[in-house]
Amino acid sequence: MNRKRDLLKSLKIFENRQVVVVGAGVSGLAACRFLLTLGARVRLVDAKADLSQDVLLKVSDNPAAAGLTLESGPHTPAQFADAHLVVLSPGVPVKKLAGVLADVAPWRVVAEMEFASWFLDEPVIAITGTNGKTTTTTLVGHILRHAGLTTFVGGNIGTPLCDYLMQDEAADVLVIEISSFQLQNCRTFAPRVAALLNFSANHLDYHLDMEEYLAAKLNLFARQDHGCAAIAPEAMRAELEARGFTKARRDYFQADTDFDCPGLPGAHNRENIAAAWRMVRPFGVTEAQARAAIAAFKALPHRIEPVGEVGGVLFVNDSKATTLDSVAAAVKSFERPVRLLMGGVFKGGVVEDLLPVLKGRVVSVGLFGASREVFEPALSPHFRVAWDQTLEAAVRRQFGQAKAGEVILLSPATASFDAYSGYTERGRDFARVAAALAAETAPEARP
Repeated sequence: MNRKRDLLKSLKIFENRQVVVVGAGVSGLAACRFLLTLGARVRLVDAKADLSQDVLLKVSDNPAAAGLTLESGPHTPAQFADAHLVVLSPGVPVKKLAGVLADVAPWRVVAEMEFASWFLDEPVIAITGTNGKTTTTTLVGHILRHAGLTTFVGGNIGTPLCDYLMQDEAADVLVIEISSFQLQNCRTFAPRVAALLNFSANHLDYHLDMEEYLAAKLNLFARQDHGCAAIAPEAMRAELEARGFTKARRDYFQADTDFDCPGLPGAHNRENIAAAWRMVRPFGVTEAQARAAIAAFKALPHRIEPVGEVGGVLFVNDSKATTLDSVAAAVKSFERPVRLLMGGVFKGGVVEDLLPVLKGRVVSVGLFGASREVFEPALSPHFRVAWDQTLEAAVRRQFGQAKAGEVILLSPATASFDAYSGYTERGRDFARVAAALAAETAPEARP
């Protein structure tokens, strides 16, 4: 599939080279898998001291024979001393690694997204912004597929780019969600189309200040040339033009389209739709094709289904997750912090088996309804756990504590019959509460 990958593999550029991957999340494990195919020796390091060696089995059936090792606990300079390359997972702040990376040349330290992009021949649409990235990325992929193009949708959502490189078939277009964390460590990434959806205060516990946060976002456009397209909000035109942020052709958007999309209500979604239309036009998508695709767009109901975003907090309905394995799959699909909602009629399993997946991803657990006695003893030693009688009360409690950039995920691990007729009714109730919170926090609702 991939000429660049096969060329580098044949030239043995990575063969027996020591590469260090930082972070054992979804993207880090994907980077490990891809590096092993290139012949590299891979050292996976993670700051969590209690990380099990079993995590390596998600990469290789025989880690030792493959040249894969794991070192967990506080990072040390020795872990990086022999590194030919250091690949960072999303959310790993390079500035916090400054001490241990002091003897590593800066150009050897890259984000997983940057590393994967070295091997791409396919055109890329890359989407960033403070809010709405996931919805818009999914929408763009939907429009392109509707127009007859084979499309990969992933990056910061779903499948990491390194896992795409392991596939046998190439897509016509790659649609990538990319975060400021990933962009801060990109030096060569130059997508055919790059889009900034919006910008507001966020991740200031990670970035030094708003200027550093914006600089990371604008890094997406820094290496584009005149053959590329840069798409940004009309409201930011003056500031961006003053910065000379890109050499690409600029296209500014506002909520100026009349595309009908019942599945994406609200002014912010009209802006996202306007941006999406501008992203797909360079690939020959006609207005008629876009209009039909947008009108038909909807998320998969009740299965990791985004149902709203309020103040930068994404609400995701995974009500169909009635088993512990389903919960694990849902939690692993996010690179951002998760506030997990669980409760209902427990159908069996060992809750403690979830702990390796939840640790490092889940910041709190909101229990509701039945089975408190099952979940609370297993989870409360490891997470902040609260219980409420109803789902609505649990959602409101978690939203009251949530920060922008987090996910409130309804993934109950149970049947719903203690309070609902089925998982569909439960999911709809969750979406109702999310919509109510959006209405209550809207500017026009404030006194």
